[in-house]
Amino acid sequence: MSEYIQVATTVATEEEAGAIARLLVEKRLAACVQVVGPMTSHYRWQGKIETAGEYLCLAKSRAALYPEIEAAIKAIHPYEVPEIIAMPVIAGSKEYLAWLAAEVREPS
Repeated sequence: MSEYIQVATTVATEEEAGAIARLLVEKRLAACVQVVGPMTSHYRWQGKIETAGEYLCLAKSRAALYPEIEAAIKAIHPYEVPEIIAMPVIAGSKEYLAWLAAEVREPS
């Protein structure tokens, strides 16, 4: 498993995205959270095809912190079933990964 991950989640508003970003950075669960949007998502929900405007949060962190990141997002996420997925960072510049490691806390 890769030591570092990027966690993605989507929300309906820029304010909700900002709240998630601030929470993760303040708790040192993420070194950085980028908010991308607005964007349009197309998906199937409860048997119907839906279209909605959303904002994407991309959080950079340690893989070992994923359970805490997921719990923190779920605690404030407004969706019934939020997207919370983690992708491994398979490579990165030595300097960036050192910065990332310094800005997130060690796993409990």
